[in-house]
Amino acid sequence: MLDIKWIRDHAEAFDVAMARRGLVDQARALIALDQQRRDAVAAAQAIQAERNAAAKAIGAAKARGEDAAPLIEAVARSKQQQGEAEERARAAEAELEAALALVPNLPAADVPDGADETANVEVRRWGEPRAFAFAPREHDGLGEALGLMDFTAAGRLAGARFVVLKGAFARLERALAAFMLDLHTSEFGYTEVNPPALVRDEAMFGTGQLPKFAEELFRTTDGRWLIPTAEVPLTNLAAGQILDAATLPLRFTAMTWCFRAEAGAAGKDTRGMIRQHQFSKVELVSITTPEASPAEHERMTGCAETVLQRLGLPYRVIVLCTGDMGFAARKTYDIEVWLPGQGRYREISSCSDCGDFQARRMDARYRVAGEKGTRHVHTLNGSGLAVGRTLIAVLENYQQDDGSIVVPDPLVPYMGGLTRIGPSP
Repeated sequence: MLDIKWIRDHAEAFDVAMARRGLVDQARALIALDQQRRDAVAAAQAIQAERNAAAKAIGAAKARGEDAAPLIEAVARSKQQQGEAEERARAAEAELEAALALVPNLPAADVPDGADETANVEVRRWGEPRAFAFAPREHDGLGEALGLMDFTAAGRLAGARFVVLKGAFARLERALAAFMLDLHTSEFGYTEVNPPALVRDEAMFGTGQLPKFAEELFRTTDGRWLIPTAEVPLTNLAAGQILDAATLPLRFTAMTWCFRAEAGAAGKDTRGMIRQHQFSKVELVSITTPEASPAEHERMTGCAETVLQRLGLPYRVIVLCTGDMGFAARKTYDIEVWLPGQGRYREISSCSDCGDFQARRMDARYRVAGEKGTRHVHTLNGSGLAVGRTLIAVLENYQQDDGSIVVPDPLVPYMGGLTRIGPSP
């Protein structure tokens, strides 16, 4: 959430930044709401000052033996007036907070301008797509032919956008998650966490999912939310905390189920595992200082890239333009893996620097030794990687002309020595 004082003091710069996101003339309405709040607070304070003066006058009148009834009546009236002014201030405060909660983060200066994904800019590529001697198949066709991917059974159990993985495919997904977690914890210094998959409103608000994206989430009957990504519980580990600067950066990783309603995805990726209501993902979260966050962003993206490099999966990295960037992000890199069955690159990770946007929403701060006061931390998050989409990439890139799948070398130990997945005998 942005600071209204900063918006007041930098209204023109704020509007320029919002215009880059396609939002026009935002400062005026926010400053007007803030002025209403400030006027109501000032009115309440003025009435309180008058009441204090009147209370002294009552005491003086009584000491002189004068009739204090008119003054007592005036104080009673002012008490009601003060209550009304304070209620107006509370209402104005709530309206301002609600408006600020819907304002996205300011884009970083080096983020390319653009209205949609067509303005995203490719940064680099790694690996050469494999030349197949046959027409490569998509993952769902491969999986169903092997009898290890069952969308029909999933439909009976839960409806569309679910899958049942069986046998070697179920183990392969587990192997991928374990490989990613081992890499991030042993080589990159992330602390593995097993967080709740159900969270309260405050956690979803803190990372920016609420209130704007409620329709994209699943909610339980007792008011909790199923997490759309482990970013939510991992980042909120710092909520309400004052951290010691010497302990930063904090780096967390977790493999969790993720749940998304995909409310805006009607007609998109209806076949296969690309876009599902439930999927597994290994998440990376960093909590650091403002000075360190740009370098931490590059580091995090590199950690996610390393997973694909170790698996031998070609990919490209793009920087998202202002019109395609997420609500809480100030800068985002997307990593897109090559899928030969589709003949195109598809997103497998997003790594975002959120600056202090989430920290302000969740009141996450740090203190430098010897300094007075505190500062808001910077938060970053990224997929390291989406496990289901990595499974898809392995199936499509390592498929053979007989429909079998070669297991990438780094995964063989996690597969109990299995080197190829083929039809059941």
